[in-house]
Amino acid sequence: MKFSAVIGQEPTKHRLCRMVAEDRLPHAIMLCGPMGCGKMALALAFASYLLGERDEQGNSILSDEAKVRNSEAMLRRWEHPDLHFSFPVIRPAGTSSEHKMVSDDYMKEWHGLLQDGPYFSMDEWLRRMVAANQQAIIGAGESDELIRKLSLKSYQGGYKVCVIWLPERMNQECANKLLKLLEEPSRQTMFIMVCEEPEHILETIRSRVQRIDVGRLSTDEIRRALIEQRGLGDADAKRTARLADGNWLKALETLDAANENRAFLDMFIMLMRLAYTRNIKDLKKWSEVIAGYGREKQRRMLTYFMVMVRENFIYNFHNPELNYMTAEEEDFSKNFARFINEANVVEIAELMDMARADIGQNANAKIVFFDLALQMIVLLIRK
Repeated sequence: MKFSAVIGQEPTKHRLCRMVAEDRLPHAIMLCGPMGCGKMALALAFASYLLGERDEQGNSILSDEAKVRNSEAMLRRWEHPDLHFSFPVIRPAGTSSEHKMVSDDYMKEWHGLLQDGPYFSMDEWLRRMVAANQQAIIGAGESDELIRKLSLKSYQGGYKVCVIWLPERMNQECANKLLKLLEEPSRQTMFIMVCEEPEHILETIRSRVQRIDVGRLSTDEIRRALIEQRGLGDADAKRTARLADGNWLKALETLDAANENRAFLDMFIMLMRLAYTRNIKDLKKWSEVIAGYGREKQRRMLTYFMVMVRENFIYNFHNPELNYMTAEEEDFSKNFARFINEANVVEIAELMDMARADIGQNANAKIVFFDLALQMIVLLIRK
């Protein structure tokens, strides 16, 4: 995968290539940034470059033409023996509690995900693994596998590259073992971490990697990509790019007619209307329906609710440049926004954030969502 396949992020591309050209490449880097900015795409392009794939000018860091062709053939399937992946997984069906989960348990699904493109989310990965209520983690067994794999001799005599996706999902035991790897890396081993929440990673690990912050994509970069890759007209591309707010994945979701956010909007509208009318019986039914969702979906829905609370509060300022809503969301907010005001916006946001945290800690979903619904009755009447 070449850097030209990465949307925008030109300064980061040049920085990575310059580190190699000037022989200043550290043994570990951490690409940090928000979802949809292209961190994983950058990691894959950089890994391909380090393993010998030609750049846009036809140059490769490998001098042997046969090795270059061989490397490119293997990288097209993401099955290069010097390229190792580590990522969050769930416990495979049918395995005992003694089984130590490792990335290799789902390597076939992972390769399929990468073949479909370098832009994806945890939600998409969970669907690939057919996860229900499980939360994906990187466990202790993974660090043992990495130690074994990285101790092997390089297949082509060059770099061995380990791409770790979402290292913030490592458990404590795995993180401690990874720390030892980072402290004493084998020769020409390169770690590329792709991270969204670096504050959740051990400070000792963060201090041993070179952090590279990857910013949100510009509206114009997304607009151009939508025109070139999706065939949108300029007007539609502009609106979609603005709604995306620097997130390529969000831009793609906006184009999706079966967008999950539309279902979340229906549930948000139902919650607010039932809370306003104090319909406790139907609020209980609402909470039971939501409790039937998987935990990851519940967390996504609460994140969406928090965004809608923010958008409705900002809507009261009557400045369209500050709002980022679809036509359907704005249609509802025209009449509802006045109920989200200075008297309740902070408490509503905190209530939803707490519910999201509770769900993440495996609290009873029926109790969490019914409690949220009941408290919403009180908060909505504040003025």
